[in-house]
Amino acid sequence: MDTMPSLNSCGVSQPDHAGNPLDERYSRQVLFSGIGPAGQHKLAASHVAIAGCGATGAAAASLLARAGVGTLTLIDRDYVEESNLQRQVLFDEDDAQSALPKAEAARRKIALFNRAVRVKAEVADLVPRNIHQLLSGADVILDGTDNFETRYLINDYSIEMQRPWIYAAAVGAYGATMNILPGETACLACIFPHPPSGPVDTCDTAGILNTAVNLTASIQVTEALKLLAGARDAMRRSFLAVDLWTNDRSEISTAAPRTGCEVCGKRDFTYLRGDGRPHITLCGRNSVQIHEHNRPVDLAAMQLRLEPHGTVRRNEMLLRFQRGEHTITLFTDGRALIQGTTDTAVARSLYARFIGS
Repeated sequence: MDTMPSLNSCGVSQPDHAGNPLDERYSRQVLFSGIGPAGQHKLAASHVAIAGCGATGAAAASLLARAGVGTLTLIDRDYVEESNLQRQVLFDEDDAQSALPKAEAARRKIALFNRAVRVKAEVADLVPRNIHQLLSGADVILDGTDNFETRYLINDYSIEMQRPWIYAAAVGAYGATMNILPGETACLACIFPHPPSGPVDTCDTAGILNTAVNLTASIQVTEALKLLAGARDAMRRSFLAVDLWTNDRSEISTAAPRTGCEVCGKRDFTYLRGDGRPHITLCGRNSVQIHEHNRPVDLAAMQLRLEPHGTVRRNEMLLRFQRGEHTITLFTDGRALIQGTTDTAVARSLYARFIGS
């Protein structure tokens, strides 16, 4: 009789059988000439880390597990909410009711359909002090994050460690992906030398179509499968963006690094050192302060974005946004006070979701 996989003290699914990568489960995938028996064996021996288990990350994790990738590390700082269920394919109403951490909820769901995959659930915020530990051993890193700060951090790590990663973003009907192969292609800083200034649309302010999520994750995972199966030369060397609603599509070549790039050219790892990370401090009782220096905010425009999502009050100096038990007080320079929590990870998540980063 089949048994559920055990969970060790580190939150890792332990397969109860070794699994044969060439069994009936993967027979249709093995028939595809791009994978074949040799490629399937390589997938079974591969390790993928996914930073962020929200919409894109959850879809990518599901696809990789079903494809037979042997080890997945899932990293996420957030928990499942009912509003996630429209687009985050690995979660259900029970997960939302229990407010399960997304990484752990994803691990449990994957165990229900492929017990041969080893899943490490890391309920953590990916930051400079833990990135080497959390991403250790991964053959490729997939981006499922919700902010540019973490993406630049992953980019620094990728170049330092010569580890491939695949950028992905989805908001509204828009999806974009980019392969970063250190020493071969442009890195994220080659294409975006600086993070976006001012407010940035997020799923919580601009909405999102689940189709945009799944398209983006499918493209991202296909590129990862090429890499893991030994078809590196078939990987796309471009930044690809698609808008499913307007049918617009654009591509920018990333075939070569940008001359003089601070990261992959000069190897100046600002985010890995923590220099690019917004300064976060506890501020009084049950609140956290986040400093965003040199990031002017149009409070009137921000009010219009936030009003559908909670109660907003504003004067010429600050804006107060209340949603449930949390209140965000936002100043014109980007500094914010998050009231209702002393957990810096929760405060960062709220800031990223509603203000953008």
